[in-house]
Amino acid sequence: MKRRKFIQQTSAALIYTSFGTASLTSCTSNSKKHITILHTNDTHSQIEPFESNHHRYANKGGVARRAVAIEKVRLKNPNTLLLDAGDIFQGTPYFNYFGGELEFKLMSKLKYDVATLGNHDFDNGIEGFKKQLPHAAFDFVSANYDFSNTTLDTLVNPYKILVRDGIKIGIFGLGVELEGLVNKNLYKETKYLDPVEISQDMTRILKEEKQCDLIICLSHLGYKYREGINKIDDLTLAQKTKNIDLIIGGHSHTFLPKPTIIKNSEEKNVLVNQVGAYGINLGRVDFYFDSSKNKSSSGTTILV
Repeated sequence: MKRRKFIQQTSAALIYTSFGTASLTSCTSNSKKHITILHTNDTHSQIEPFESNHHRYANKGGVARRAVAIEKVRLKNPNTLLLDAGDIFQGTPYFNYFGGELEFKLMSKLKYDVATLGNHDFDNGIEGFKKQLPHAAFDFVSANYDFSNTTLDTLVNPYKILVRDGIKIGIFGLGVELEGLVNKNLYKETKYLDPVEISQDMTRILKEEKQCDLIICLSHLGYKYREGINKIDDLTLAQKTKNIDLIIGGHSHTFLPKPTIIKNSEEKNVLVNQVGAYGINLGRVDFYFDSSKNKSSSGTTILV
């Protein structure tokens, strides 16, 4: 992208629309701490906005416009995290020419905090992904991909803990099963582990051992599969686990107008959200903590 064009896009006024909200409980007036989660998924190397004559996404998206939207939120709440649920690579010539370097550099400029891997992030092989990691000024997490016998060993951790305004936030990642979806020559000896079992381990560590106040799963499993397909999706994961507050999903390119609320194994509410693909939307979930760290939340989708 030419420098002049990028500056023009960044300077352009951003129009964004709230499609609706979902909440775990109503936000109380005595909430003292406010954590905002912004998130993307399946951006697929879509660096520029779609053309004005695009059949579906005319004049939507683009990294520059996303940057403006993110900055507006951060100005109002400095305790904001920016997360991604995978499939950063593949979809435009930017990836074919630069192999993911541009995507990681721009995400670093936008100050992403944590991301997980999608199946297309293996499209240049596990070595190709590793080659681009020096350009990523943020962490990748994946708990159910065992990279111990690969070149990514120790470079991708199961989880990351961040602290904002005294609130401890645990973030772990889950990936879709690669066998049958990705050529084995690309992911090498990466082992896929059961996402439900791994989530139980992660929430035990993050909740009980690390005493996290908020637990987020970055999932590239898919939102919901048709009946008869024997795969774990985000809705099933929410139902079968506990202590996850928010599942940020990817893979299925599901455009949700607002987060879905699901009861977990302890009949407590879990927010499940996904914002489609290609950077068209930016997800937003706000968590509020009272003096005893009791949580309430609301969620919305921003059209870029």
